[in-house]
Amino acid sequence: MFNQDHAQAIPVPPPPQIDWAFVDRLKAAGVQIMPVSGVPDLMHHKYAVRDAGTPGAAVLTGSTNWTNDSWNREENAMFTVASAEVAGEYATNFSGLWEHPVVASSGQVSSPWTSLADGTRVRPYFCPGRALKLVHAMSRSLSSAQRRIRICSPVITSGPILGTLAEICKTPGLDISGVYDATQMDEVQHQWSQQGGAAWKIAAFRTIAGAVHFGAKRSTPYSKGSVHDFMHAKILVADDYVYAGSFNLSHSGEQNAENVV
Repeated sequence: MFNQDHAQAIPVPPPPQIDWAFVDRLKAAGVQIMPVSGVPDLMHHKYAVRDAGTPGAAVLTGSTNWTNDSWNREENAMFTVASAEVAGEYATNFSGLWEHPVVASSGQVSSPWTSLADGTRVRPYFCPGRALKLVHAMSRSLSSAQRRIRICSPVITSGPILGTLAEICKTPGLDISGVYDATQMDEVQHQWSQQGGAAWKIAAFRTIAGAVHFGAKRSTPYSKGSVHDFMHAKILVADDYVYAGSFNLSHSGEQNAENVV
């Protein structure tokens, strides 16, 4: 299952182009294929479920599109969750999209907390259905952090997350640092400047960038056929809470089909 297309306005960061010859080879090999329309919002998942319904079930997920540029040119993060319960939640999400391949109606199920073998507690979130719950959970974790915050996202545009970071970025004793994609954030700020209601986001981001030690990758600007070498990892750490998956810290991410553990 893969994202087939996108809205006329190019998303930031833009999705990769489909290698249709490779898709045809998969079909010829007997692999079932399901394109999902990315209009108006993207099917942005990047996960695989192994042996769902068995004790050895596991999920491979993260930020990595399954493209050559993603493996060779981008910064990404992938991880495995060995859990029959979590794998079951992902299998349910997959089945829902497979049977009804409409992004806007996916991700409606609320997943429970699950304990892994080492005692780590995890909970998957799926968007767009649980997007508001996810971003507000992230904001609560940020606002309650006492020791450290680490931010890793190509862009930072989600209103609740931007607002919370702007409020806490100068908190004494709170160690905050992060990385983002400078080229993509420049494009976002240009878009904000054309939108009357988004001026506060420009001010908030500049407040955060002026107070926090950020690494900002200057990636190749998008053009048709250009390489994709974005800073593409998506991780948020707030004290001992970690959020990782396919979700950019963005408003558009709230509307895409996404997953976060």
